[in-house]
Amino acid sequence: NLASDGPNVWARRKEVVASMVGFHGADLVGLQEALPEQLADLDALLPHFARFGSGRSAERAGEASAILYRRDRFELLENDTFWLSPTPAVPGSRGWDAAYERVVTWGRLRDRRTGRIFYHFNTHLDHAGVEARRQSAAMIVEKIEEVPADTPVILTGDFNDVPAGEPYKAITAAGFHDAFTISRTPHLGPASTWNAFKAIEPGRRIDFVFVRGPVEVLRHAIFDDKFDGRFPSDHLPVLAELRLR
Repeated sequence: NLASDGPNVWARRKEVVASMVGFHGADLVGLQEALPEQLADLDALLPHFARFGSGRSAERAGEASAILYRRDRFELLENDTFWLSPTPAVPGSRGWDAAYERVVTWGRLRDRRTGRIFYHFNTHLDHAGVEARRQSAAMIVEKIEEVPADTPVILTGDFNDVPAGEPYKAITAAGFHDAFTISRTPHLGPASTWNAFKAIEPGRRIDFVFVRGPVEVLRHAIFDDKFDGRFPSDHLPVLAELRLR
């Protein structure tokens, strides 16, 4: 959302981002690098969604890994944000060799249609700190292991690492499944999610939807749509259609 974004400035992208959410019928949306003014715009453009998630600064302001949810579909029962650091309850704390503060936002929600309760965790791991990504993945796994095994859990985020990396291996070793690999319908779209607003970089699938517990993945897609020749984000959106058993 900076002037330096030039032709990719947020003001030129916000309607496209909102229209993709609406067109694809998303019920839950995990955001990364969401600034307060961007969240305010999405609130206005997507009035049927509510959201939760604190900013990552010491004041709980600034960039957030917020979660949007359809207010007519879900009831939010509980939520929190913790920091990926040795002191996760301290707002603004930075961990290990991370370049920036990083957070996890989570919510416990009830599906109004079925009464089913589930958890959604959303995060953005550090782009620079290898140790930070390793420790962050371990912390996320440890936190989620507090959730009963028979409760569905969805974990979304920009993990800044590929499937061969340590975070992915740690998460899948803990019983999570990559929705890309277990979708009943074969994956649609490219097998990479990074484009830097220029071109899709092969072999850079760094954004994931993971599931644990009684969850089926019906469909999975990575969308490479352009609008007037431009991507709506420097990452490609990932969509998974899930069934909570």
